[in-house]
Amino acid sequence: MPYALFYQDAKLSKAYPTEADVWKLARKSGLVVDAVSEEETSSPRPVLDNDYEIRPCQLDPNEDPVKNKADADREARQEPRLN
Repeated sequence: MPYALFYQDAKLSKAYPTEADVWKLARKSGLVVDAVSEEETSSPRPVLDNDYEIRPCQLDPNEDPVKNKADADREARQEPRLN
């Protein structure tokens, strides 16, 4: 089942094969923040900022989640790394 990034009911990203793929995209886009709940004061956990959601989605016509992932991976390899 493919997954995508949503805000309310609007699909904001392409579809990707796994939820983990969309988390990676969201983190790269700066949409992931670390949150600490009152119960879990020892270590923060990643959450999506501003009510964004990652959820299963319907594919757009002619959309291929595997190709979308390959394209995103290729783009990530081509970007210069800042250390």
